Order: sequence, then structure tokens, then C-alpha cells
Amino acid sequence: MQDIIIEKPYEFIPPHRGTWFPSFVLNTNLVPWYLKRHEGVVSHRLEGLDHFRESLRRGHGILLAPNHCRYADPLVMGYVASESKTLMYAMASWHLFHQSRFQRFAMRMMGAFSVYREGLDRQSLDMAIETLSKPERPLVVFPEGAVFRTNDLLQPLLDGVAFMARSAAKKRAKDGNGGKVVIHPVAIKYVFHGDLEKAVGKTLDALEKRLTWNNLKKAPILHRISRITHAMLSLKELEYIGFAQTGTIVERQQRLVDHLLDPLEVEWLGKDSDGPIIPRVKALRMKIVPELTAGELTEQERERRWTQLEKIYLAQQVASYPPEYLSSPTTDTRILETVERLEEDLTDKANVHGPLEVVIRIDEAIEVPVDRAPRGEEDPVMKTLRERMQAMLDDLSHETNVID
Repeated sequence: MQDIIIEKPYEFIPPHRGTWFPSFVLNTNLVPWYLKRHEGVVSHRLEGLDHFRESLRRGHGILLAPNHCRYADPLVMGYVASESKTLMYAMASWHLFHQSRFQRFAMRMMGAFSVYREGLDRQSLDMAIETLSKPERPLVVFPEGAVFRTNDLLQPLLDGVAFMARSAAKKRAKDGNGGKVVIHPVAIKYVFHGDLEKAVGKTLDALEKRLTWNNLKKAPILHRISRITHAMLSLKELEYIGFAQTGTIVERQQRLVDHLLDPLEVEWLGKDSDGPIIPRVKALRMKIVPELTAGELTEQERERRWTQLEKIYLAQQVASYPPEYLSSPTTDTRILETVERLEEDLTDKANVHGPLEVVIRIDEAIEVPVDRAPRGEEDPVMKTLRERMQAMLDDLSHETNVID
């Protein structure tokens, strides 16, 4: 399990508000260099920048809402900042500030501030609302809430994005500062420009060796991926259920996820649940983690909760494999990201595969109203945001090479 839970009391990490350091980084070749070296991104194409510039010109409070399919996404947004000559703030999960001292320093200096995903973070919310109501800089928020290596498929969005935008719009109207609060949907699409066999061959060899299988180099890539995926699912079924299930992949995935989460939801929430995985995971972590990080539990209870968090993490992993994602015809980019997800789930780290071109498309602004969203139905702002983001991703999916 990756280090996404930090076992210490949360402390809000504010952004560095200075301009010299981020301006220096954006005006040099550091972002493209890092993306090429560490993420395999060798080129970029930016579309719709005029939509963003128009909102800047009008003095609006701007929230940029990109999809989140790779760890490179926050750095990729640096291209938007650089070409628009605009510094930005960004909301980032607290655990990312604890990966290394350098990462913590770099994130803060570039304008990132922390958000606590395992509880109500009033300071982070206030920072976001302040940023949008007094538009010192645009704010970048990834509304999917986590990285899913499914570039063509948008995951359910978290409603907190609309809440902070509406709160800022209301505050701005009350303060009489003029201008509006707007959300710009952003689609980030990675396109693979290379030899697929060469890019994923060694990774598949290593994964098959880890499963103690004979070498299958001559088998088609999709066949090898399917075997590894089925093996991983069966191993986890054996570990947690006691036997490999029957039925379709969709049925098996859902039963395993429910087997992992239902008992925890009954214990911590009073009832089991269903629906998208991220809200279920967030609800459970908000109950389990606060006392764990306070350091006041017995060692036995501490170990019990870590075991529960491992089950929650596994449920999220299982749910991150859309069964039809590699159905024929698929694309080379979908194959690449699926191999990377398999490698990351087995080893906690994925190797760099490239070369990749990233396309960043910015859509027209969505004006955020000051009134509350209607009760009992999807927030119209979130509905428009979701539809616009998915429409752009659908269109950009034609950039990739089809594999029969």
C-alpha cells in the first residue's frame, strides 16, 4: 500500500505567496525537463487558451478543473501557467507534502496548499474560497479526487468543487468586488508515440516472472494483460473470500469490493453502501483515520485500523480496472496505462513509458451562481462540468492509435 495515510495529526500547509521562485521555474525549461525525464512526456499541445485568457481579462475568480489520470497532471498544468503568464494556486492532498523534503518545498513554492482528505479541512476550504473571491491567482482543483489511469474515462466528481465555487461567488457578490466566479473544464489527454511492444514488453516480462509464470513473449499483448489481470483478481479473492469467484469480471469485482467495504461501512457508518468508490472510501477514512493519527489508540486497535485501511485501499485498486476499457477495438494509450496500473498495483511503482505527447484543452467558462444547488438532485454546476469534461475526453480519444 502506498503512503497515502500519514500517521500524525494534520496541520494545514499554506502556499508560498511569493512570485520570484514560481516565475523562475516557469520561465526556464525545468518543467519540460522534469516531465520528459520522470514522466515520459516529450511534447505538449495547448488548446482553448483564449477562453482562459478572457476570464483573466475580465477579472473573474477562476477555478481550473482538469481530469486526473497521471501523476504528471499537476506539472502539465504548468504549461497553462507558462503560456498565459499567470501564476496559480493548487489544492493538493496532504500526504503528497510528506513524500520528501524536496517535494514539500517545491509544491509550496509553486503555490500548492494542502487539503486533508480524511476529515473536514476548514483552513483549506477557506483558502480556496479566498483565492476565488479575491482573484490573486487562478486555482487548480482536480475534481476526481484521486489518480485513475483511465485517461478516456472520467471518474465521478466530488461535489466539494461546486460548494467552494458557490461559496466564493456568494462572498464575491457580497463584497461588491465585481467580476464573477467561473469554472473552466480542462481535459488532459496523453497520446503515445512509440513502439508499444518495446515500451511494455519488459514490464510484462517482469510481472509474469513475479507470478512465477513461464515467459509469454510471443503471446499478444492483450492476452498477456488479461491473464495478469485475472490472476491478480483471483489471488485477492482467495486471500479475502477464500476462493476464486465465478461470473463476469464486473460481477466479481463488485462482489469483492462489497466484501471488503460492507462490514466496515456497517461498523463505522451504521449501514453498508453502494455507488462510486471514491465517496465510499472517503467516508470510511474520515471515520477511521482521525483517532489513528492522534496517537491515542492501543497497539492492537492501531493494527486493526491499519488492516481496515489496507482493505479500503485494495477496494479502490479493484474498482480502478474498468472491465470494458480494453475491449476491442482499444488503443495503444489504454494498453500502456493499464500495464502501468498493473505494475503499480503489484510493486507500488510504475516505470516511465514513453514517448508521450500531452494535449491540454481548456473549455469555455461555466459561470457559478450564488444561490444554493437544488436539493435532492445533481448540482447543475457539477453536471455541466462533468458533461463538458467527458465530451472533451471523448473527442481527444480519437488522437490515439486503435489496436484491434
